[in-house]
Amino acid sequence: MQRKTADMAPSAAARAPERGEIRIETVIEIATLYYYDDVTQEALSQRFALSRAKIGRLLKRARADGLVEIRVHQPASVGAELEREFGRRFKIGRLLVSIDHRDPDAQRSAVAAMVAAHLERTIKDGAIVAVGMGRNVAAVADSMISRARSGVTFVCAIGGSLRAGEYMNPDHICRRLAARFGGESETLYAPALVTNAELRAELYRNDTVKLTLDRARRADIALIGVGDLSEDSNMVRMGWFTPKEIAEARLAGTIGDTMGYDFIDIHGRPADTGMQGRVIGLSRSDLERIPDVVAIASENTKAAAILGALRTGAINTLATSFTNAHTILRLDDATAATRPYQP
Repeated sequence: MQRKTADMAPSAAARAPERGEIRIETVIEIATLYYYDDVTQEALSQRFALSRAKIGRLLKRARADGLVEIRVHQPASVGAELEREFGRRFKIGRLLVSIDHRDPDAQRSAVAAMVAAHLERTIKDGAIVAVGMGRNVAAVADSMISRARSGVTFVCAIGGSLRAGEYMNPDHICRRLAARFGGESETLYAPALVTNAELRAELYRNDTVKLTLDRARRADIALIGVGDLSEDSNMVRMGWFTPKEIAEARLAGTIGDTMGYDFIDIHGRPADTGMQGRVIGLSRSDLERIPDVVAIASENTKAAAILGALRTGAINTLATSFTNAHTILRLDDATAATRPYQP
């Protein structure tokens, strides 16, 4: 059974008074009685000589202002059962699932916090962590509260992009993670996207690019995002590909990508699209050799893309929401009959 708790923010008493006739101390008292002592809104209305509607608005505002934090504790057995099922179906070692949030930013933060805790448990002295790009990977650095390790290196596993902005670029994410762990960061001095496969091959022969990618290939852990081709996906928002290319890719069965470079169909096979072979970064075969590839996807639009990514066999740890996890299992059941034969 799920359990609801409310935590009163320690700084609440220092907040400015409530506008109008209701002081912040009164709001805190009302919230405390409601959440801790189970006093009903009707009883609070009589006790404070306020309308029930006013009490409801004050409780809502207390949550919006951070005076009250609601946490739903999912029984560990529920997550363990899901993890066993994902392990059986997709051969992954770890499933990290967060409770569902209506707000996309809150959902992203909740998933990122689980990944941060996973890193805290698993990163060893001298480890190499290959880092992808995007909002979900970037959120992990915001969640880290870590004791310093010795000799940890965070290395960019994909090139950079001006259109991505500083926050979502792998170089910036690596620097923030390194600052949290007291480690070092290494930049991949190359663009994330080039115009054609020939230019990509030429950059791969560059000594500086090759040195960094070789280090990323030796990583103990990789943090990658899973993208879809929705209007809100990073690649669409950054304008990496034209609307025509996106539409043609969808029609050809492309449902997403792993870290931007490997476009896949729902069965995890490389998608037949002209968008392939233009991103500078690790390949699927590179990821398959990394012991712990952590795929992070919080958005509820990404279930199909996550399923395709899981079917590549390159993922060891998946971090997502409970809704996504259950949707993935239903999609796996629905598409099992159309999967290509694997002897």
